[in-house]
This record gives sequence, C-alpha cells and structure tokens, in this order.
Amino acid sequence: MSLPETAAPVRAGILDSLVAAAVAAPSMYNSQPWRFSADPAARTLGIRAVPGWTAPLADPWRRAQYLAVGAAVFNLRIAAAEAGLTPVVELLPEPRDPGLLARVALHDGPPDRSRHPRLYDAIRQRRSSRMPFTGRPVPEGVVARMAAGARAEGARLLLPDIVGARRILALTAEAERRNHVDWARVRESRAWVVPPGTGPYGIPVTALGAQDARGRVPMRDFTGAPRAYPVRPLPFERHPQLALVCTGYDRPLDWLRAGQALERVLLLATAHGVRTSPLHQALEWPDLRRALLGGRSGRAQFLIRFGYGPQGALTPRAAVTSVMAH
Repeated sequence: MSLPETAAPVRAGILDSLVAAAVAAPSMYNSQPWRFSADPAARTLGIRAVPGWTAPLADPWRRAQYLAVGAAVFNLRIAAAEAGLTPVVELLPEPRDPGLLARVALHDGPPDRSRHPRLYDAIRQRRSSRMPFTGRPVPEGVVARMAAGARAEGARLLLPDIVGARRILALTAEAERRNHVDWARVRESRAWVVPPGTGPYGIPVTALGAQDARGRVPMRDFTGAPRAYPVRPLPFERHPQLALVCTGYDRPLDWLRAGQALERVLLLATAHGVRTSPLHQALEWPDLRRALLGGRSGRAQFLIRFGYGPQGALTPRAAVTSVMAH
C-alpha cells in the first residue's frame, strides 16, 4: 500500500514517541538488540537487530533476538494507532539486506483503540515479575483473551493442565541444572547482570527476584554465585499457570511473528492486572525445547508463567536518541 504523494512528513516528536514505546518491549537479558532508522518524508521506520548484541551460547541462532524485535514492532504498532496513524508492517522486507528485520509505513488515519483496548497504557506498565504469585487462578475469560491475542498474530498459546505444567517445569529445571554446570553459560548470563544505576542495558541485580524455597518453580539464577543483594528464598505458588507461545514453523519470519504474539499476550495480561514471568531456560537447549510441546506439532518459542502477585522491578531502557537515526 503506497502513501499519497501529498502526505506530510511525520513529525519528529511522533516518531520519538513511537520508538519510545518500541524500546519498552522485553528482550533477553534486557539487551535491547534493536536500532531504528527514521525517514520522516517517506513516513517509514526501519528496525534492525544489532548483530553483536547477542548471547551466543543461550541464543546461538538469534531466535530470542528476533522475538525481541517482533515485540518491539508490536509496541510500535500500538503506539502508532494511539497517535492517529495506521501502521503497515513488512517483515524481512529486503532479501538483499537481511539485517533489516522490519519496516513500518505510517499512514494517516483516525485514532483507533477499539482493536487494542488499554494496550497502549499497558506498554509502560508491563514488567517481568520474578517473585511468587498468590496462586489465585487467572479467570478463564482473561486466559481466553490472551490465547485469542496470540492467534491474532499468527501463533498459538499452549495452556497445559496441572500434569502438563509439572512436566514443563521439570524440563525447565533440567535446563537450569545444565546452565549451572556450564561455566561458559554462567559467565555469559552473569555478564548481563549489572549494579543498579550503571546504564540502560542488562538486568540490575536488584531486579533478579527470589528463588522458590519449595523448588517447584525453577526461576533463573543469572549469577551462579552468591549475590551482592541477596534475596531470601520464598515459597512460590503450588500450581503455577503456564503459557507456551508456539508457531507452526521455525523460520526467522516465524520468530518475528511470535515476538508480536508474545508482546500482545503480555500486554493483554498486564491490562487485566495479571503479572507475567519468563521461563526461557528450556528453550535454550534444542532437545528440551522439542520436549516442551509433549509430542504436539509446531515449534515452542517462549514460556510464560502468569498469575497475581507483586509488580516486577523496573528495568532501564536506552534513550530514543541512542537507538534512532533520522
């Protein structure tokens, strides 16, 4: 869909607001592996991944990086609609330029929040919570909206029962055990843990959260060593609610779509007062990743624990000026 020749350039302030929403998306280790190129006259935003901004051991194929960029694209879409623009997204638009992961054209249009009620406000409210949840079940209606949100983005949300959740948690625990004995992986994850206030990238040590005193929920231990800011173990919920974002295929295009589906699910949860927590460990080991689906078809892309509980700690974000070029 082409823009009218008379279309006025998008104001820099609006472009800045769109990118500010995009960089609020989640990313592995809070790496924020994206850069934006703005062309106000052409009314487009390009999104690239930063090649070296990766975790080579935990994410050797850059799948998690593509998920993060997809999540940023979804936030940008929501912010564009809020600003009275109609975003038209092309994923992997230039075969000769594989570093360009997405291009978003911005058309004029009336503000439309009907398709995304409350999601714009949820962008700044969403945080990962690494603390215990209460155990109060999330209502079926809210879970159904989360599942429908994933479907709207071309993915599906696998919602295991209690037995299935225990199996998935056991696989996650095995991945966590492997991570602990692999010192190269320990060093890699530890490199992304930073003292509070040291910069916009990485996970502040104060945001790491607690470990489960009962051993039911294998929360990630990013440091593999005693922490400077220790948090005593706490009892987590007895029956964690889990959701696995899945796609039919496992191509870079599917990862970008899965990232948009993931962010829609996370924002829908946030808009309904539901906290979310990533459990990504098993997805970093090919055999465990395959086992997550329990024989079902498709490809597992991201595992979410969700429920009611305390809000997660805020992690910093890079300034718009440092991630965008006009």
